[in-house]
Amino acid sequence: MADSVEEKTEKQDTENKKVVKKPKKTSVKVTTESHKSVSVAEFFEKNRHLLGFNNPAKSLITSVKEAVDNSLDACEENNILPEIYVELKEVGTNKYRMIVEDNGPGIKKKHLTKSFGKLLYGSKFRSHGGKQGRGQQGIGISAVILYGQLTTGKKAVLISKTKKDDSAHMYLLGIDVKTNEPEIGNSEEYDWNEKEHGIRIEVEMVAKNIKSKQSVDEYIKETSVVNPHAKITYINPDGEKIEYPRVTEKIPKKAKTIKPHPHGIELGVLKRMLKETKSRNIKSFLTNEFDRVGSGSAKEILEKAELDPRILPRLLTDDQQEKLLEIMQTTKLMNPSTDCLSPIGSKALEESIRSEYDVDFVHSITRSPTVYRGNPFQIEVAIGYGGSLNPEGYVNLVRFANKVPLLYQEGACAITQAVKAVSWKSYGLSQSGNSLPVGPAVILVHIASVWVPFTSEGKEAVSSYPEITKEIKLAVQECGRSLQRHISKQKRSEMEEKKRQIFKNYSSEVATAIYSLINEGTYKYSNDEILEKAKSIHEALLKIAEYMYSNGKNFEEAENQETKDEITEPESEEHEKTETMQEEINEE
Repeated sequence: MADSVEEKTEKQDTENKKVVKKPKKTSVKVTTESHKSVSVAEFFEKNRHLLGFNNPAKSLITSVKEAVDNSLDACEENNILPEIYVELKEVGTNKYRMIVEDNGPGIKKKHLTKSFGKLLYGSKFRSHGGKQGRGQQGIGISAVILYGQLTTGKKAVLISKTKKDDSAHMYLLGIDVKTNEPEIGNSEEYDWNEKEHGIRIEVEMVAKNIKSKQSVDEYIKETSVVNPHAKITYINPDGEKIEYPRVTEKIPKKAKTIKPHPHGIELGVLKRMLKETKSRNIKSFLTNEFDRVGSGSAKEILEKAELDPRILPRLLTDDQQEKLLEIMQTTKLMNPSTDCLSPIGSKALEESIRSEYDVDFVHSITRSPTVYRGNPFQIEVAIGYGGSLNPEGYVNLVRFANKVPLLYQEGACAITQAVKAVSWKSYGLSQSGNSLPVGPAVILVHIASVWVPFTSEGKEAVSSYPEITKEIKLAVQECGRSLQRHISKQKRSEMEEKKRQIFKNYSSEVATAIYSLINEGTYKYSNDEILEKAKSIHEALLKIAEYMYSNGKNFEEAENQETKDEITEPESEEHEKTETMQEEINEE
């Protein structure tokens, strides 16, 4: 007998329940087991390429760079002229020990182990505002120790000595990737009497040393160029010692920390600032928390945003916060403070280029600070020309950001694009299409900023912001005009020398021809006899020609000068004789 409608419905419901229950139970179980929290150290251990540890060759450069950057920053912060020692030792097949030592202030154990053994720990990171600095995130040197630990399984050796300590302390330091905390393997006193204060780090790692433009050798050389106040001693894996002496005794101007500028703030940051501020009303919040916002500017912003100046910052609604941000970014304000920048200086750049490159001509410029996205930045450019530089190949373009060389991703960098966009034929260099110019030149470009917009975490290239590209191009063009004047002057000088040489080659024939024209019976003499008789004419011609080339005079002016000299000389002698005779008469 067929099932009734009710029985069919009940049977269907039972089957549906069986089908639904099992997947639901399994789904909950899978979700619970697959989700977990990951520390930043564990993340970067797996994704080390994000920090510049892509391959053994690049990893070696990145490691040296991070250690040297730390040393330079520490010395400058404490008004110490840097003395940095870098050594690379090959300890096995594709294994190197990196040693970097400085004369900085040293660090106490409490902060030393965390600064070197914990990622995202330090004093440099700021979510808004800040100042110019080589490092900005607190990842670099701890990432080097993490890379060495990952590739060789060995801890780093750290030695630190502060001025107040009687002796130095040595630590064996690793990183617990699960907790992102330092692991201290050993700690003991160390005999470092020759050093008053400083830090030394040794890390063993899998690496590769290459000889090219993208090498440790090139990085050290470029670092010395852009840090003329530093003395750097480098011992390469071949045991060769290379010293880069200090070019200037003047420590660069120390950058000061500034508050964020309203034109560079974003909504998420503004919301957090409103929540965390200690200001009791919105007007004091604007004047206390932002750069270049005075009482008058704050009043104008609040009136446009239709906000009561006495309202508590954290009580603003979402709509009020959005409107406040819109008004802040459209209100005309003074540009951000620029004492947060520390440029190299045009004079120091010229001295550095002359010290490291064999050139005949150098010109540099430091542009006035300007702004992008509320962040102040400054462009410096120097051009060196001639000397032993290769006249056939592309110019040597060296890029820097906050005094740090950029060795990779040249084609993707705003600096390269701006240099290529210049019409170099107008400035005396050859150029084919949209490419780098050809000629015996080195072009140095430096961008100094509170926040350099790098294209990646590896900090290898600068993003193409229109304001930045424009400033670079203007600075390069200004240097290019000086280069063009030098090249034009050099070409004129070469042409004059060529003319002078041609005239000298034919001057004897001209002299004999003139003598033959003004004297009869010269056919009786041989060529040598005529040349001997025309000797005075030959000498006069050479003298007139030299005067013409030296002073830019024409032949008639030069000839008149020559005649004047001949007349003046006897007159002077006769005048001198007359005076002598008069003196003798007076004595008698």
